[in-house]
Amino acid sequence: MTSLPEIAPDQPVLIAGPTASGKSALALQIAEEQGGIIINADAIQVYDNWRVLTARPSAEDESRARHALYGHVPHDADYSVGHWLRELAPLLQGAERPIITGGTGLYFSALTEGLADIPPTPPKVREEANDRVTQEGFAALLAELDPETASRIDRQNPMRVQRAWEVLRTTGKPLADWQDATPPPLLRLDQTVPILFDVDKDWLNARIAHRFAQMIDLGALDEARANLATWDATLLSNKAIGAPELIAHLKGEMTLDEACEAATIATRQFAKRQRTWFRKRMKDWIKYRPDSG
Repeated sequence: MTSLPEIAPDQPVLIAGPTASGKSALALQIAEEQGGIIINADAIQVYDNWRVLTARPSAEDESRARHALYGHVPHDADYSVGHWLRELAPLLQGAERPIITGGTGLYFSALTEGLADIPPTPPKVREEANDRVTQEGFAALLAELDPETASRIDRQNPMRVQRAWEVLRTTGKPLADWQDATPPPLLRLDQTVPILFDVDKDWLNARIAHRFAQMIDLGALDEARANLATWDATLLSNKAIGAPELIAHLKGEMTLDEACEAATIATRQFAKRQRTWFRKRMKDWIKYRPDSG
């Protein structure tokens, strides 16, 4: 086990890591032992329509420490890292020490490195992007990006590819140019205790498989059933891993076992992309490996 560093009760804490690695449990432990408000840094956990499937903190966990920015956004609303930073800013000025935890690396980099003030994507451009993805795939959008932007983004992440294309289409200026004009960050990394879960791949894969089975037991299929009538695969909230697979099962397109297996594979692939991103972008973070990692 890599020991945790000494953490002063007034120090902001950042906890990042791949899905299913145990970030929320550590955040809750710190909050209970030292105090603080646990703040979500996961792009899908902000939505109100998937609690079990996105592994949001349970009601029991929320009763043990104050939580913020979880499940507060309607399922069909747009939400971006810019929205998150605007909602986070007043929480950083509050009386409670922030404990910010999640698996969306872009949120942490925007927080500690700053975020360019990019105009929002108009609905017409978003619709055009969605149509092209449906007809041509994400590779078509990636091919139209400038080399500098393409080298910076996670090209394996369809949402990042589409976002970069939408910025170029909306503003006529590459995402890389907007990033180069970035204002100062809300919270510098050296003002925090930045903890990155650095876990063994096989240990994590075993946890992923166990957790998805547990999600089914806790009601993930009921959540999918509640989302079936309004299902729209293009909504960001419905990018929750496991959602398309469970919806496909409910539509009779695959068995529940097939859906669970497909969702588990998708989660492992997502965790691999996360680990790659963290290794590349979070070299200065404190690496933490739990006992089993």
